Amino acid sequence: MGTSVPARDTSGTGEVGSGGHPAPADGNHGTAEAGGNDGTGRTGRRGASVTPRPGHSPALSTGIPRAAARIGAFAVCQAAVIAGFGLLITGPAQGRWPMTAEDTAVEALEDARTAGLSTASTIASALGDTSTVVGLTLLTCLALVLVPRLPRWREAVFLAVGVSLQSLIFVLITASVDRTRPDVERMDDSPPTSSYTSGHTGAATALYAGLAVLVLSRTRAPWRKPLAALLLLLPLLVGLARLYRGMHHPTDVAGGLANGALSLLVVGRAVLPGHSWVGRPPADAMDIAVAAAEAQPAPARKQTTVIVNPTVTDEATREQLRLVLAQHGYRDTRFLDTTAEDTGGGQTAEALRTGAELIVVCGGDGTVRAVADALAGTGVPLVLVPSGTGNLLARNLDLPLGPAEALAAGLTGEPRALDLGRIEGDGFPAVHFTAMAGAGLDAAMLEETSDRAKSVLGWPAYVLAGAKGLRAPRMRLTVRLDGGPELRRTARMVLVANVGTVQAGAAPVPAAKPDDGLLDLALFDPRGAGGWLRTAGVLLRAKRRGTAGPEVTGTGTGDGGPVEFHTFRRAELAFSRPQPREIDGDPVGPGRRLTAEVRPGALTVMLPARER
Repeated sequence: MGTSVPARDTSGTGEVGSGGHPAPADGNHGTAEAGGNDGTGRTGRRGASVTPRPGHSPALSTGIPRAAARIGAFAVCQAAVIAGFGLLITGPAQGRWPMTAEDTAVEALEDARTAGLSTASTIASALGDTSTVVGLTLLTCLALVLVPRLPRWREAVFLAVGVSLQSLIFVLITASVDRTRPDVERMDDSPPTSSYTSGHTGAATALYAGLAVLVLSRTRAPWRKPLAALLLLLPLLVGLARLYRGMHHPTDVAGGLANGALSLLVVGRAVLPGHSWVGRPPADAMDIAVAAAEAQPAPARKQTTVIVNPTVTDEATREQLRLVLAQHGYRDTRFLDTTAEDTGGGQTAEALRTGAELIVVCGGDGTVRAVADALAGTGVPLVLVPSGTGNLLARNLDLPLGPAEALAAGLTGEPRALDLGRIEGDGFPAVHFTAMAGAGLDAAMLEETSDRAKSVLGWPAYVLAGAKGLRAPRMRLTVRLDGGPELRRTARMVLVANVGTVQAGAAPVPAAKPDDGLLDLALFDPRGAGGWLRTAGVLLRAKRRGTAGPEVTGTGTGDGGPVEFHTFRRAELAFSRPQPREIDGDPVGPGRRLTAEVRPGALTVMLPARER
């Protein structure tokens, strides 16, 4: 299941020093262990005062300003070199071989023109058009962010900045080097820019060679090498097409190839993992983090276990969590992974059996619910590290959504008792929930949303799936609150809420609070497009007021109210026919009954003092 996380070698040497910490790299001997300076402005483990800010360490710093400065400096040098070569071929080298042979080469291509080759050159040249390059870059970057379960931000930035940098340097060069186009019949309209360098070739190099880099470095499929070779061939075809069409000299194309390739090289060194100027931890990053924690006087730390959903938490995030834990004095912390069969409850129970006094959960709403269900009533505090699609409890508690920041906030926070909802129904046993449960449209929407759609689109996938549920007939139900009279209602959606806000800032149950000792019931029964507009208006007014007061609450179907709110300690809902149901975003199957009650203060969560 899970074991204590072993020390990792972050130095790249493969050696691990005594005490389980990475051995310093050759250039850093005597820093971490002897108290010397580590190159970051801090001192080593045995030497000196270290006064970092809580939750920070050199290994967690993004280094974006430094990387941006380096990109800028290299870009200036790149522009100067390519522009200098252009001034050379238009100045002292003009009229000398091999410059004199360029016109001959372009004229030979003009003489070789045929209808078929001209059509092929049109297609190849279009691959380097501004609209094509911008469109493909945008689509690829969106795919890198939306398609993988864990967005590939660095790869998207690499491609977008590489193409953009090439374009910026191209503009600077054409403004510096005035070169006329070849004296042949040109097949395209001549743009007002200089012939040097070839903008089509440079843009194609930045885009297609950039894609080749990503294919080779980020995939392991057997077709990756042939695909990369094809992608690398495309800029050459674009350059040849520009020569064929009489738009550039050979040295213009060579300058474009160099501009695109150097732009990728500079940006790749700055942002791609593995050889990155951005956020590359020092060789003794773990020693630095541990030294920072040891230098701060603190009482003995609680025994801690981290419950991790591996499908939404990558290795880089784990390393960040380990560093933050070490910096705050939590060493030898156990990391336990959830599985498809056990989404967090079993791991939490195991942690409690082995004496865990603090639980950290890193996952989405389903993982948080499973862990909270196992912790209910134990008094063992929980630290929330949001890593899923919704993260509703963390959002409603205004916690940081970055994993490292959220963990640091929890470790330095104070315990606060929050309510849990306890819900049961026909077909599933009683369980606890932290955010919301429901029946009808929202549950059908969750059932219709595939994991693939969620990984591609994120939370908007729920909205698209919800459109299908609008065609379903209304449900008929009876509601009994706190043993009161039975209420008969019709509705499209029923929500039982412990919190009020969902994704994108929407607040379907505006008055719900996780620490008021109550749960909230919302019955949505809009009729037609106008009814949904009225519902949206009611919710917006309630959100601004911070309450679901009397003017928001309808009196049932008789008055045509689109939404009706109640608060309760125990609610019994019975449906006239089976309805889809969900608990904290996880479908639990159709059924005809739900019984919910509040458990005040059943969950203890570590929150920053400002949240009190």
